[in-house]
Amino acid sequence: MGDVTTTMLWIGNQITAGQIIKMLFLPSVVCLLLPLIIVSFRLKGVIQPSSKNTNHTLRPKFERTLVFCLGIGILLFVPIFKTATHLPPFMAILFGLGVLWIATEILHKQKDDDEKDSLTVARALQRIDTPSILFFLGILISIAALQATGQLTQLAQWLTATVKNETAIVTGIGLLSAVVDNVPLVAAAQGMYSLTQYPTDHFFWEFLAYTTGTGGSALIIGSAAGVAAMGMEKITFVWYLKKISWLALIGFFGGAGVYLLMNL
Repeated sequence: MGDVTTTMLWIGNQITAGQIIKMLFLPSVVCLLLPLIIVSFRLKGVIQPSSKNTNHTLRPKFERTLVFCLGIGILLFVPIFKTATHLPPFMAILFGLGVLWIATEILHKQKDDDEKDSLTVARALQRIDTPSILFFLGILISIAALQATGQLTQLAQWLTATVKNETAIVTGIGLLSAVVDNVPLVAAAQGMYSLTQYPTDHFFWEFLAYTTGTGGSALIIGSAAGVAAMGMEKITFVWYLKKISWLALIGFFGGAGVYLLMNL
């Protein structure tokens, strides 16, 4: 659940929770550590705390801890719920939202209305990024249209006949996610290749989960987090390309190499 694309593959029954953790945990750690080790030798100096004034009042430790633990627990509950009931994961998320809503209402019931209003789940739901939800909805509808007209099947046949290598195809899809968002690429791959061709927990799906989950970091526009960072921290595309892209690629290929060695 740490990445949207992996969640899509899990919901589509291309991967299972236990197997994906078993096979991708080590490659993901390597993907993290390689750039981190390189950066640790390049960055020197002392970090100064921010002097910005904030209007946010720090909540009591018990309240912060309770809400944090509830949030993490609800996320961990989702795969357990799906495995036990075989119901769609969104039902577990809605159930967890209800539990969190009730807990916060009880937690803040003694507070004034003005103070309580900013701490409710209702206020949090008002801050949902609706344009992004509609963006992904539009992408998935477009992919479904391409699948219904047979375009994705033809593309899969062309790739198989031209490239003739599963590793190269999946690596290419992962790197392409740095230019095109990884969500439509994974949705397209799900429409291109069936579970009959590649059954659940097949090498193809596991490697696809890794490459699309990490390949987008090669460019700052390749992930939603990167785009958010551009706006929040005023990071430019060229600066990221010069300073970060090569580090992201080292981590990407390092983790990919570890996964391929695990499957020899």
